[in-house]
Amino acid sequence: MSGVELYIEDEAAMLQLGQALAEQTAGHGILFLQGDLGAGKTTLSRGIIRGLGHTGPVKSPTFTLVEPYEINKHRVWHFDLYRLTDPEELEYLGIRDYFADDDLCLIEWPQQGKGYLPQADIEISIKAHNDGRFVQLLPFSTRGKSWCAALSALT
Repeated sequence: MSGVELYIEDEAAMLQLGQALAEQTAGHGILFLQGDLGAGKTTLSRGIIRGLGHTGPVKSPTFTLVEPYEINKHRVWHFDLYRLTDPEELEYLGIRDYFADDDLCLIEWPQQGKGYLPQADIEISIKAHNDGRFVQLLPFSTRGKSWCAALSALT
């Protein structure tokens, strides 16, 4: 199974994709979210987090680097590494601890943590196209492949 490519028309459709990803991941795994500023990474993260049952606000962790969510029986860690100046800073954050229990880790700007992050189950690239977005999902694990297979029905 190779990746899945989707055209997302608007914010509502991005939130729906997030809901579908929440269902597939069942609150576990590592998702890398890539794209330019304003591409929709945080919107997709919001859809995933709300899809797991969170009803409060979902903000971008641009200044805090990580925003934790306790949702029912799940823990979700939403990272935004945009402002990270050196990947080694992740060691001071205790980055390995976040991945120890197979919680769901959503990582925006993963290239900023290269060499200190584990392999993603799936990499999601978001690119603006006209008024919408092209979203590409590439699997890098067995479960990532099963998620992509299930999400390919959305095309």
